[in-house]
Amino acid sequence: MDYFLYGDQETEYLKRKDKRLGEVIEKVGFIERKIEPNLFSSVVHNIVGQQISSKALATVWKRLNDSLGQINAETLVSVGSEKLQSMGMSLRKAEYIADFARKVQKGEFDLQSVERMSDAEAIAALTSLKGIGVWTAEMILLFCLQRADIFSFDDLGIQRGLRMVYHHRTIDRKLFEKYRRRYSPYGSVASLYLWAVAGGAIPEMKDYAPAKKLSRKP
Repeated sequence: MDYFLYGDQETEYLKRKDKRLGEVIEKVGFIERKIEPNLFSSVVHNIVGQQISSKALATVWKRLNDSLGQINAETLVSVGSEKLQSMGMSLRKAEYIADFARKVQKGEFDLQSVERMSDAEAIAALTSLKGIGVWTAEMILLFCLQRADIFSFDDLGIQRGLRMVYHHRTIDRKLFEKYRRRYSPYGSVASLYLWAVAGGAIPEMKDYAPAKKLSRKP
C-alpha cells in the first residue's frame, strides 16, 4: 500500500511557521494517508467518488475491478458507458469516464505530460476533462502525484479544520490565502493535519462556525 510521503523536514518547517498548527502536529502525530499512484486510475476513481459516500465508492470500485480486471483506457473503452453505469454509477459519470478513456486511447489527452507539469498547468489540463473540477484536480495532484503544496480553498474539511484550529467563524478567500502563504511550500502536509482535526482527531477542538438558524414556518 502506498502512502503520502512526508517527514521531519515538512513538519518542522510548519511548526516553526505556525505555533498552533505545530501543536496539532505534536498531538496528532504522523499521519498515514493512502494514495493512488496510477494517474489514469486516480482520475477514474475521483470521478466515480464525486458526491457519494466512501462506502458507496468502495462498492462501485470493487465492481469495476472485478469486472474489468484492469482499469485502463482499453478496458474502459471496450465496455462503454452503459455497462459502466450498470456497475452502480450515474450515467453522467459513466459518460465522463468513457470520454476520458477514449481521449487517452486516441492520444487526444497526454496523461504522462501532466506528471511533468507545474501544479497550475496540471490543474488546467485536468479540468479540461469532462467531470473534473478544480477541487478534484487538486485532490489528484495531492493523492496521486504527491505534490507538496496543495491547499484547496474548495475543500470543506480544510475550511472546517482552519476554523477549529484558529477559532475563526468563517473562512473567506483573503483569510484562506494568508494560511496558504504561511504553509507554503508544504501546504499538502498542512492539509493532512487540518483534515485530521476536522475529523475529530483532537476531541477538545470544536468548530466555531455560526449555528445555522432554523427557518420558521409562516
